[in-house]
Amino acid sequence: MGTESPAVRAPVIGVDTPFAKARSMVFPRTVLAGHGVLSELGRTCRQFDFSERGMVVTGPKTLALAGSRAAEILTESGFQVSTVLAHEATPQEVERVAGEAKAAGARFLIAVGGGSKIDITKVVAARLRIPFVSVPTSAAHDGISSPRASLHDPEKVTSIEAVVPTGVLADTSVIVQAPFRLLASGCADVISNVTAVLDWKLAARLRNEEFSSTAATLAEYTAGEISDHASLIKPNLEESVWIAIRPMIVAGIAMSVAGSSRPCSGSEHLFSHALDRAAVRPSLHGEQCGVGAIMMMYLHGGDWRKLRTALHTIGAPISARELGVSPEEIVKALVAAHTIRPERYTILGDNGLTRDAAERLASVTGVIG
Repeated sequence: MGTESPAVRAPVIGVDTPFAKARSMVFPRTVLAGHGVLSELGRTCRQFDFSERGMVVTGPKTLALAGSRAAEILTESGFQVSTVLAHEATPQEVERVAGEAKAAGARFLIAVGGGSKIDITKVVAARLRIPFVSVPTSAAHDGISSPRASLHDPEKVTSIEAVVPTGVLADTSVIVQAPFRLLASGCADVISNVTAVLDWKLAARLRNEEFSSTAATLAEYTAGEISDHASLIKPNLEESVWIAIRPMIVAGIAMSVAGSSRPCSGSEHLFSHALDRAAVRPSLHGEQCGVGAIMMMYLHGGDWRKLRTALHTIGAPISARELGVSPEEIVKALVAAHTIRPERYTILGDNGLTRDAAERLASVTGVIG
């Protein structure tokens, strides 16, 4: 994308409800996407006027892929940098990484890795009240630029408010080296925005929920961009990463505009979180959201076949078998989905689906059977 803009803090825009509360929005100051943009990390951090001491948060696998190089670039730019290896995104890991950052005297953070490393970093940055830069090494979901983070514990997945990255450097030459399944999962996550927006519009009509037409339009745009270019997204093709990464970044910005995850998280996400609990071996988050979107689009009376075709063209799962879960686990997740976030109204309603209705829904859409 290679676009740069100043930090934005402004009242909410594009709100259709008549007496929406004023609040602020924060967007990334710089977004660089393309071949070799990792080399711009030092210059970018200097433009942000970061303090001299920082920390790179990365993982055991991504250290060699880009984490070490990120630390080298920062050191060459005159920063004092330490590195911490992070693991699964849990509250305990957030506490550990935050402790490491405080002990090192870090005044800024660089997240180099996949979704879990970025989620950990954005929560730590929020707690320590320091800026961070997002350097994704894969594109498995739309959290690259969003202000939301998902933390896992044995019982549940919790989505929490964190902080927007000051900058995003998405190096397509790095991301293309990740397994294609991760990119396909990220595409499925973005495609599922279409049902999230439908749920949001429903909640605005039936519950008078605050609604931002700007955020909704951005989210719908991202889903359309991925769907319309599905045939161009292929393994081992850097251009495919370029096509997919821009909508993923814009999806995160849509959540910043909305002040919540509403434009990118609806009934399809509730299904995914319920499946995390119901399945012995859950699949990737984005993959599950894509399958959920097929079924939720059916409930909305929309073109679920077109959505399913886009997912299939990319190579994302469209059935229980392809997800690696059982039909029974799909049905259990559908029945329980409405209980995940009862305050978030969706097409599932307050009472959810009966078991018979869930079985029929999954069968009619080809998810099971």
